[in-house]
Amino acid sequence: MLPMEFIQNNILTIAIAVISGVMLVWPGLHQRGKALSAQQATTRINREDAIVIDVRETSEFTTGHLPEARNIPAKDITARIAELADLKEKPLIVVCASGVRSGQISAQLKKQGFTDAGFLEGGIDAWKRANLPLTRNKK
Repeated sequence: MLPMEFIQNNILTIAIAVISGVMLVWPGLHQRGKALSAQQATTRINREDAIVIDVRETSEFTTGHLPEARNIPAKDITARIAELADLKEKPLIVVCASGVRSGQISAQLKKQGFTDAGFLEGGIDAWKRANLPLTRNKK
């Protein structure tokens, strides 16, 4: 059987396989900003004066957060975006517990004109695994 015959005889199966693959990959590509490892985030904080925006709830934030982080819960980000207006050209690192919320928020910030918004891949959990410092009870 020639390759062209195979394709013609199995076009539906091939189409389903291609569509399934695209559907699996699309959410990961579509809704996340630039992922940063804990090491990359540390470098950006130390060398580029990156601003850390922690989008966890205040109760999560007070249990431990990156030094100098600002807390703006994810549910409030749209209402409080004006607080960040003067940071549109600065490097931002968005942080949450696991990297899911922060990935979505960093993508949202990019759509709002923030030129250098990334997120901490793995969130606070990755930061802890890397044995990096946390600050407690500071809002």
